[in-house]
Amino acid sequence: MNGSGADAFYTGLVADLYGPLKSTSFDPFRYRDLILQHGQPALELGCGDGDPLLDLRAMGLDVDGMDSSPDMIARLRERADGRGLAVKAWVDTMEGMTVPRRYETVFLAGPTFNLLPTDKAMRDALGSIRGALTDGGTAIVPVFVPEPVAPSMIGRGNRQETSDGWIGYRVVAVVRDDVARTHTTTLLYEREAGGVYEHVQRDWLLHWIDVTALSALAAQAGLRIVDAPGSIGHDVRDIVLQR
Repeated sequence: MNGSGADAFYTGLVADLYGPLKSTSFDPFRYRDLILQHGQPALELGCGDGDPLLDLRAMGLDVDGMDSSPDMIARLRERADGRGLAVKAWVDTMEGMTVPRRYETVFLAGPTFNLLPTDKAMRDALGSIRGALTDGGTAIVPVFVPEPVAPSMIGRGNRQETSDGWIGYRVVAVVRDDVARTHTTTLLYEREAGGVYEHVQRDWLLHWIDVTALSALAAQAGLRIVDAPGSIGHDVRDIVLQR
């Protein structure tokens, strides 16, 4: 299965291996401070399997979660049950989400916004974010421009030994389109357990945008940017918007 959307990407074997193989973690105290600054209740978009949402709930914060992958939400609920946490989390898309209540703070942990494949999808997501916010509510949207991948990176990845085999992923191909502002990495995920080998190949699409264009999309969606870098580069930077 080759899918570029997050809901198509994070399924099956990829969802199984996401937690063990992920190279990035999110400091829950940073998001605690953002929520305390901008207000509760809060909503995490693209909450995945619960990092940092579960830690925020364990701190007693009023935070819900939404993700487009049913498999990732299922893993979040399993982890929440294992920790004895009550968490409201559901499956939806950023572009067309409906919410059970309005939020003082809407945030993404990491540049999940870059997974939206077109400017229209980004505009629609900003409209959904506006609909999820209270009047005067704040959204924190991290964005970046992916770096070009050197040819030497093809074939590289991450492999880990397990009790009965190994798991891993590696880069198969990269296609960059500077006109469409998209960067597509084809990844091969693999697992061998008890002598049984599984693999699946997926396309990981990132789409980037500059501050001027993002500001225009936000205005069309009824949001205004209250804090942003002068330009968006390879380092992830927060865009702060307000309804």
